[in-house]
Amino acid sequence: MFKRGSLLGPIRFLVLTLIWVAASSIAVYNASVSTSLAELASGADQRLELYAASLDSELAQFSRLPGILGLAPTIDTLLFQPNNRARQQSANRYLEILAKRTGARVIYILDQRGTVIATSNWRQADSYLGESDAFRPYFQEAIHGHPSRFFGIGTTQSEPGYYLSEALLHGSTPVGVAVVKISLAGLEHTWAASRAQVWISDANHVIILSSRPEWKFATLGALSPLAERQFEQSRQYNRLTLHPLNLLTVQTLDNSARIVRWTPKLDRFLAKTRRLPGSRWQLTLLIGLSSMYNLAFIRAALAGVLCALLLTGLFLLNERRRRIRDQLVARHALAQAYVELEHKVAERTADLSQANLQLQDQIAERVRAQHHLQQTQSELLQAGKLAVIGQLSTQIAHQLNQPLAALRTLSGNAIKYMARGNLATASSNLETIGQLVERMGKITGSLRAFARKSTDGAANAHLGRTLDSALFLMEQRILQSHARIVRVSADENLVVRCDPNLLEQVLVNLLANALDAQQELPETVIEIHCVERAHDIMLALRDHGPGLSAASLEHLFEPFFTTKPADAGLGLGLVLSLSIINAAGGTLTADNHPEGGALFCLTLPEANKEATDV
Repeated sequence: MFKRGSLLGPIRFLVLTLIWVAASSIAVYNASVSTSLAELASGADQRLELYAASLDSELAQFSRLPGILGLAPTIDTLLFQPNNRARQQSANRYLEILAKRTGARVIYILDQRGTVIATSNWRQADSYLGESDAFRPYFQEAIHGHPSRFFGIGTTQSEPGYYLSEALLHGSTPVGVAVVKISLAGLEHTWAASRAQVWISDANHVIILSSRPEWKFATLGALSPLAERQFEQSRQYNRLTLHPLNLLTVQTLDNSARIVRWTPKLDRFLAKTRRLPGSRWQLTLLIGLSSMYNLAFIRAALAGVLCALLLTGLFLLNERRRRIRDQLVARHALAQAYVELEHKVAERTADLSQANLQLQDQIAERVRAQHHLQQTQSELLQAGKLAVIGQLSTQIAHQLNQPLAALRTLSGNAIKYMARGNLATASSNLETIGQLVERMGKITGSLRAFARKSTDGAANAHLGRTLDSALFLMEQRILQSHARIVRVSADENLVVRCDPNLLEQVLVNLLANALDAQQELPETVIEIHCVERAHDIMLALRDHGPGLSAASLEHLFEPFFTTKPADAGLGLGLVLSLSIINAAGGTLTADNHPEGGALFCLTLPEANKEATDV
């Protein structure tokens, strides 16, 4: 660069070196900060995607719960008789069990005036029962036919929660509101455990969820007097004093990212914000920038050193290569840094490849587990059928033995009458033999149809004929019990959306349980009512036994729970029946009839009456 004889003086060389070092250091510092911010922003987008997905997953499992409460007969009848103490107690128990099974914090029902008429926390001292929530936005929106999603602090227990509400309709007229309150504290604990600095702010710019408790219910800006009056009316934050977060924006990078710091602290953070779909909430992630600035400073210093070494080497080269050794050392250091950088890149690539393989293995394992679960459920249904067949085998054998004995006698007599030329009597015997064979075929055909595996495809079932098949399978036991079957149906041609064979299995289980409940009584009566409603069909089966105890009602649909002796049942009949009805889009509930005995209510979606598979 410099010719011999025109060497720069020490002062000019020093000034030039300082200028080059400063320029390169500033350029590298700015480039490092810019690159690191881009990488951090990209990583923040991925983390925000995961946090948003975890929130969606948490809320999705409860999203349909308010809408299906109107399908429960217990809730439906309570809305029209809210002062009926027995129906209110039944609804309270139903909501209590439902809250325990779903993990909801509280589930409660409001009438048209916004008064709580049934709640899952009815046993607690601070129960919602009788409380008025008419001022709450989630009631006002839902009673006008708009499903509501609302986050606020409870006015009774001062506990924050997420409220999901929908109107309960009678036809097209709202007659009440179903509300499900869930707690999102578990999500905050997960964020805190991962040491993430993240919060969710609502449409009022108030932080409602946070990984750090001191941020919760802080405001991201000053509140207007109008907003404060609205909060006072809706009591969304239960009159809690909202304090500002004192967050100062240092630099805006784009619409969703900015650099911020807390006053009067100097530490800076990258704040990445994302709007949550389907709501006016915003998810914000903070990433500390101290390490990034330190890394940029180190890179700038390294760039300055390299620049100084390069200039020094050129200077020394023009000074007749008096310091060639220092230049070689600098080059070696540069090569070593390059090798280390390549090694780090290779390690990072290997880590990403390994993580990708693990993710693929997890996906494959989940698919296998789902397939195994479906296969196990199918085998469990088939096992339930075979268990019922085993219980009926003695009665069916008895049904077949009588026709077989008659066939042997009639066939022998027919041969003798034909030998004597008495063809009329022989023909009569043969006709009787044909009728007996037809009856035996009907018995074995019904048993074979009941035992076969059902398909997974959607099917329709004729409710009357399916009930006839179930009663035919239980015919011998009904005769032995001297049971009287009372059937009431508004329409004999009711058709439901359910596999006929699976529906027959459910009916056989319910009939067997009703007979077992009355086996010690002098008279056995089973009432079966089929009712066509607005959008579904309900079958109610009532026995005249002692009814269900409180413990039985609480655990009735749990696997392996049974009140029968150890050799009389496994406790899977009602579990399988509930699984079959739920898979068909219906419901199966149990309760005690007001006049005595157990009452099982089965509802299924109505199908086209012209299309049936049985």
